[in-house]
Amino acid sequence: MAVQTLDDLLNAGVEGRAVLVRSDLNVPLDGDRITDPGRIIASAPTLKALAEAGAKVIVTAHLGRPKGEPDPQYSLAPVAVKLAEVLGRNVQLAGDVVGQDALARAEGLTDGDVLLLENIRFDPRETSKDEAERTKLAKALVELVGDDGAFVSDGFGVVHRAQASVYEVAKLLPHYAGTLVEAEIKVLGKLTQEAERPYAVVLGGSKVSDKLAVIEALAPKVDTLVIGGGMYYTFLAAQGVSVGNSLCEESMIDTCKALLEQYADVIHIPQDVVIADSFSADAESKIVSVLEIPDGWMGLDIGPQSVRRFAAILTSAKTVFWNGPMGVFEFEKFAAGTKGVAEAIIEATGKGAYSVVGGGDSAAAVRQLGLPEDGFSHISTGGGASLEYLEGKELPGIAVLEG
Repeated sequence: MAVQTLDDLLNAGVEGRAVLVRSDLNVPLDGDRITDPGRIIASAPTLKALAEAGAKVIVTAHLGRPKGEPDPQYSLAPVAVKLAEVLGRNVQLAGDVVGQDALARAEGLTDGDVLLLENIRFDPRETSKDEAERTKLAKALVELVGDDGAFVSDGFGVVHRAQASVYEVAKLLPHYAGTLVEAEIKVLGKLTQEAERPYAVVLGGSKVSDKLAVIEALAPKVDTLVIGGGMYYTFLAAQGVSVGNSLCEESMIDTCKALLEQYADVIHIPQDVVIADSFSADAESKIVSVLEIPDGWMGLDIGPQSVRRFAAILTSAKTVFWNGPMGVFEFEKFAAGTKGVAEAIIEATGKGAYSVVGGGDSAAAVRQLGLPEDGFSHISTGGGASLEYLEGKELPGIAVLEG
């Protein structure tokens, strides 16, 4: 990776300089309560290192999907409070993105101060399809750090997007990969270039269409591809089996049928499932064979027999990549499949396997189910970015750092 790193920037000296950092602070909220601060905690080392070295740190990040205008429910205010707690220092929150308040606060920063700009996606130029519009926003961000400023890309969860705060700004400032982005690239490079075999991949989540590209990219390269979650039921329907009210993408049935035929020796799917009479935490539930899902019922988790079978495969693997839960782990009744598979990966790791959790819901499940984070070799912060990297796509936010 021909990319300059945070260490290169620190060695060059940052005391008294303003440094713009693109972090990924897109955490889940319940009202204004952060339910999983994982991304904030993962972003802290880069910010801390810069602040302690005397930089004036200006952080840009997004939260949720506001529609290009200020929206109180997507304010970074709760994030600023949590980030201050994690960093152990005051974090100012600008009242706007690149407006008067952001400018005034940026000008008033002293060495070691941290300023968080309001949600970057409140500005429609961030995600504009017009490169000229994105460049205008990037130039406004550069104004905040001045002529001797620098840019650190540390939001791995957004490097697969050509957005103003990720891509265009890197063209305008000396640019560096933060510790988080640097670590992620090393990890994913290991999965794509030097994975020790047997290599097992576990994919879950709700839609086949979301994971189709990664299935097609990985199936020819791995020894085992375990499929669970809501997307499994489309594979089941492709075998001519009734799936009741379970999630099913009718348009993907033929694709799933072709995948099952082409990779019959690689793809492993559940043989039993936990079904429910409604989508709720207290629904009536029972364990049935996949051939016995009644009309009106829906599959919400993989069954215990499937967990045991998948565990036998996973505990003998030398490399494991996991992205997507096996069921609706947010409901306690339907969390056993995800927990069982995760515990099998932890066991494999304990035996020396290299295991990567591919961010998103999988990382959230690890924390919600009380599993030890150090039981895995690496927990990624970028679900979509991780998948696109493994698909072999060029990630704009990484490519621009190499320039």
